[in-house]
Amino acid sequence: MRVSVILQALVGVGLFAAAASAQPAPSARPIPTPKPSLGTNLSGPADWNTELPFVDVFRLSRTWISQKQGEGWGKGPPLELDALGWVKKLEPNCYAESPLMTIEGGRFPKGQYTVFYKGKGKVTFNAAKTVSSEPGKMIIEPDRPHGIFLQIRETDPADPIRDIRVVMPGHETTYETQPFRPGFLDLWRGVTCIRFMDWQHTNNSTLAKWADRPTLEDATWTVKGVPVEVMIDLANELDADPWFCMPHLADDDFVRQFATLVKQKLEPERKVYVEYSNEVWNGQFQQSRWAGEQGIQLKFAEKPWEAAWKFTGYRSKQVFKIWEEVFGGTDRLVRCLPTQAANAYVSERVVEFQDAYQSADALAIAPYMTCNVPEKGDKLTAAEVEKWTVDQAMDFMEQTSLPETEKWLAEQKKTADKFGLKLVCYEAGQHMVGVVGGENNEAMMKLFHEANRSERMGKLYEKYYAAWEAAGGDLLCNFSSISNWSKWGSWGLMEYYDSKPSEYPKFVSTMNWAKKLGQKITPLE
Repeated sequence: MRVSVILQALVGVGLFAAAASAQPAPSARPIPTPKPSLGTNLSGPADWNTELPFVDVFRLSRTWISQKQGEGWGKGPPLELDALGWVKKLEPNCYAESPLMTIEGGRFPKGQYTVFYKGKGKVTFNAAKTVSSEPGKMIIEPDRPHGIFLQIRETDPADPIRDIRVVMPGHETTYETQPFRPGFLDLWRGVTCIRFMDWQHTNNSTLAKWADRPTLEDATWTVKGVPVEVMIDLANELDADPWFCMPHLADDDFVRQFATLVKQKLEPERKVYVEYSNEVWNGQFQQSRWAGEQGIQLKFAEKPWEAAWKFTGYRSKQVFKIWEEVFGGTDRLVRCLPTQAANAYVSERVVEFQDAYQSADALAIAPYMTCNVPEKGDKLTAAEVEKWTVDQAMDFMEQTSLPETEKWLAEQKKTADKFGLKLVCYEAGQHMVGVVGGENNEAMMKLFHEANRSERMGKLYEKYYAAWEAAGGDLLCNFSSISNWSKWGSWGLMEYYDSKPSEYPKFVSTMNWAKKLGQKITPLE
């Protein structure tokens, strides 16, 4: 669920403007020359992920569900897991189950999957037939269109079932050295930056100590997120700069260890975008509430939202300093101060606090084209919008949403210039979604999906990217890559890993813009 602009819509752009006080001009810094380019956010790790980035689909398996014979779904006793998330033992008449590739309509590669595992026990599958089986290896073939359900029916506590791999057809001999699905690499080869916010499970993260981090040996990467080693490998493979979000609870040692690993493994020609958490200004996330509490304790402000803005600048400076020490300077770093796109007042409070801008390179915003529609209210409501045609929906986006976004860009560019920062975009695109009950209006949801497939949406994206260039924007990271559309939004440029680009004009417009900028994008179909 993409929710960054919902708060903007509900709070209002000018809420804090009246409270602004005269601020002294910052010391002169040169205005950076913008170099616009296309980056992207990747869809988060989940068993319903429709991008299918890994040939080992167990990497995105759901955490174990305890089942008991004769009882309802998930009614088994609590499972005893080891530190990596593998089942240590099972109670009598119980088993552990994990769903994989739970993609609507069975939109995943067909054919025979190879299953590898270590340990002694019994592994079975629901929704897949077993072609062959021997200790430590199975061949299965999905036979129903709702994913695969792997079951551990028996496990030896002295040598439990573990290190399970479920490998796509054709990759059984190469999955360890070539973990990424080739089509996934081909699609995003040529983007200049990959933002890993969702791969890191940044929102509401509980990671604090380096020992807590996700590892290559974890049973699944849907619990803690994708290991940093994998993200680095992808950046190297794609020749793209990585954008990392430091968890809001992470201590200094975590940040230092993370930066050190990146320094060791990332190709030397790559730059690194560094951001403290994600949308710390956005009160619906735990990181915002926590930062507000910290800021109040430090006496930065009495109001939690103001304290959170200032704590963002304060902690960002500390994080940036650690990365600078590890990298021996700032040449390979792009230090990003994040803010609310719809409110330049917030931006000034973040970047000016304790002169945070002096330790940063970029002001990062998410200037979505918004159409956030609640169930009730004194403006647009779902009951009204559900009656629109696609053309009426696109009229709103062209005549209301885009001009509003252009105003945000102009104000944010003034702020960035004032403090000598690049203007970069951490998330971008359309933001047509129901909010505060509106998401449950099925007719409006279908309308928004149709609008997102329309030729006019592709034309709107062309104007959007032109506006970003005209405003003096630098890197723009689309949100997001490939994801299934739902009542929570139509975020993916396409819906499935095997979607046809020609059916998604907004994807075509995005790739064409990147090619116009000189990026070596894989040719479209």
